[in-house]
Amino acid sequence: MEQASAFTAFSGWSLVIIGVSAMVAAVVAPVESGTGSWLVIWIGEAVLAFAIAVTATLRKTIAAGEASWSGPALKFSFSVMPALVVGALLTVALAGSALAERLPGVWLLLYGAGLVSGGMFSLRVVPVTGAAFMALGALALFAPGGWGNVLLAAGFGGLHVVFGAIVARKYGG
Repeated sequence: MEQASAFTAFSGWSLVIIGVSAMVAAVVAPVESGTGSWLVIWIGEAVLAFAIAVTATLRKTIAAGEASWSGPALKFSFSVMPALVVGALLTVALAGSALAERLPGVWLLLYGAGLVSGGMFSLRVVPVTGAAFMALGALALFAPGGWGNVLLAAGFGGLHVVFGAIVARKYGG
């Protein structure tokens, strides 16, 4: 029975907080994507977002009396993780090169792909959100370099706020 259920331990309010912090990062980061200071700000944002998501998910799971590493949670995690690892590796490989300005598109596309994959074991709205991230990522991949922060704010900021509000309203917190 546990293996058939969906991973539902998302904290909607934590996703809203992650979205707001991404919008702050977009305002603080230099306009030119791929520079050293731009990378430091966005990597810091990613680490902060990951810490918020893990902490909130664990708190919600414990409060509900559920196992932290249930079948659905493991399936979700192992479905999302390859895309995140590829994103990290490409970030290291592209940092400092002329292609570093394409990182916003790469990040949005891979995060979206991870959500689409993980969404097969989660709430119905997760793969839809992943597809929206992928659409923004496709736009960012071919947009002028100066659009990076705006598109990252729209994705990691706006989509997280919207998705988080939906999760909080429909699925409790």
